[in-house]
Amino acid sequence: MLRSDAETIDELIARLSVRSREELLKGWPLWARDDQLPPDGDWSTWLVLGGRGAGKTRAGAEWVRGVALGLAPFSSAPARMIALVGETLADVREVMIEGVSGLLRIHARDERPSWEPTRRRLVWPNGAVAQAFSADDPEQLRGPQFEAAWADELCKWRRADAAYDMLQFGLRLGANPRQVITTTPRPMALLKKILADPATAVSRAATNENAYNLAPAFLDRVHKIYGGTRLGRQELQGELIEDRAGALFPRALIERSRVVEAPVLARIVVAIDPPASSREGADACGLVAAGLGADERVYVLADESASGLSPLEWASRAVSLYRRLEADRIVVEVNQGGEMARAVIAEVDASVPVSEVRANRSKHLRAEPVAALYEQGRVSHVGAFAALEDEMAEFSADGLSSGRSPDRLDALVWAVTALVLAPHATPRLRRL
Repeated sequence: MLRSDAETIDELIARLSVRSREELLKGWPLWARDDQLPPDGDWSTWLVLGGRGAGKTRAGAEWVRGVALGLAPFSSAPARMIALVGETLADVREVMIEGVSGLLRIHARDERPSWEPTRRRLVWPNGAVAQAFSADDPEQLRGPQFEAAWADELCKWRRADAAYDMLQFGLRLGANPRQVITTTPRPMALLKKILADPATAVSRAATNENAYNLAPAFLDRVHKIYGGTRLGRQELQGELIEDRAGALFPRALIERSRVVEAPVLARIVVAIDPPASSREGADACGLVAAGLGADERVYVLADESASGLSPLEWASRAVSLYRRLEADRIVVEVNQGGEMARAVIAEVDASVPVSEVRANRSKHLRAEPVAALYEQGRVSHVGAFAALEDEMAEFSADGLSSGRSPDRLDALVWAVTALVLAPHATPRLRRL
């Protein structure tokens, strides 16, 4: 929904009576996004993965409301006993119950439950009860039994495995006990186990999808600072980001040296790893630019790799990047294309200096010296390059990344090698 459309709707709602507004409030399926409504199918766990502010809490609270009141599409009959589990009791109360999207806020007055803080429970007029539990004290969950449960921010729980296990033993009432888990993902074994369970249905949402309910300045700021980074992809996009065991390029190496802009640069190269074919499904054309700073560090400047490019198309893209960055040279691997690579670049612009490189060692051996430079803190990414960084984090000893040729990484290796691991021309200083 566009902000202007939503503002028009707000104006219409403002003219309604209090009673009419409350009637609208009950119609959550009318306002919810698809990812905020329970999926179809015979699931036991609905896992809602989302970025910060993506509307996960509202989705969880509305599901509990629907289950407690026996409303479609949430439930066919009211659930009498419900568990509310958060990281701490304070989180349950301040976020899940009393928060801006919490249970007390989303009910109309005639159906609103009463909160009994001394007994840590919500009681609905129809007799449904939701009990609050802290994941920090899994033993609280030993004994009680439930028809439904809402677990919020599971990936923040300090004793996640123990609390989750105790909750599963308690979900034993009714014909089909179910749970909803709302969380921003983190690479933890428990979350991966839940994802792998065939009885789990998954919904995903990024922070941007809830833009109307968030401050525009907040969105602009966090995307400017974190957009494309590992933290941003986790906290804003709701992606599960993890490293491969024994990765040559752990994400932490990349993250710790990421910079916003490059300093004065002594030399810039554009490196190409051409594909053997441009047909659909073939390897991508790796196309990465990097510069050598006056501080003797390498700065990765651009990743414009792409699939399905003809030789003339990738050559044109490389020359365009060369011109835009005022680079010194294009470096191209010629194992696949031989003289064709130089010729096709000359066809686009014969004045561009080109160096040909040939791969005589395996991809892993070529990448090892570059990985050593990352470990030494001598390579920085200027901004974020999500696809390239995914290839790096998944690169393995067999020379593949997630089962495919790491074409972006190959181009990166050639660029870094040309700048600091092989002889190069006398540099000249420039600022981007």
